[in-house]
Amino acid sequence: MAQMYFYYSAMNAGKSTTLLQSAFNYKERGMTPVIYTAAIDDRFGAGKVSSRIGLEASAYIFSAQTDLYAEITALNEEAPRHCILVDECQFLSKEQVYQLTEVVDRLDIPVLCYGLRTDFLGELFPGSLALLAWADKLVELKTICHCGRKANMVIRTDEHGKPIAEGDQVAIGGNDKYVSVCRLHYKEALGRK
Repeated sequence: MAQMYFYYSAMNAGKSTTLLQSAFNYKERGMTPVIYTAAIDDRFGAGKVSSRIGLEASAYIFSAQTDLYAEITALNEEAPRHCILVDECQFLSKEQVYQLTEVVDRLDIPVLCYGLRTDFLGELFPGSLALLAWADKLVELKTICHCGRKANMVIRTDEHGKPIAEGDQVAIGGNDKYVSVCRLHYKEALGRK
């Protein structure tokens, strides 16, 4: 019986690397995985999942208008698909997470979602909120703060490396804009002691 997994973490925990390893494992066993990534994040090229350690793979893209259940159903009718892997899943809508539950429940295809739990203000992303509620399995991927503690928060920085405490929820970037830290250093950086 298929299940939905939500692998979440702060930035730089290896989410994309883990996704790419899972895809490799399916292919190695003669199975066909399908990889999706968010259209909004095209830092490495549209329709591409890349890890910081140099691994990459082509991917289908999803936007706010994508009906994932309809797309995956059509792909599965062409040839059996054995797993759906979604990178940057925090950018899914609540409706798209529901569509992915339909892939699991009606098509019996496992769905593995990888993404951030919270934004730079400590607020849940819509996709993450729905996944926390509806996923069968929640798996935290860990990374560390500069102090050695588990990093579970993300700080957005300006062009001078100074923490930012306001702005739009989504601003695409990597190490140039974001730093993963523990809760203590998050609060200190934003002056919330």
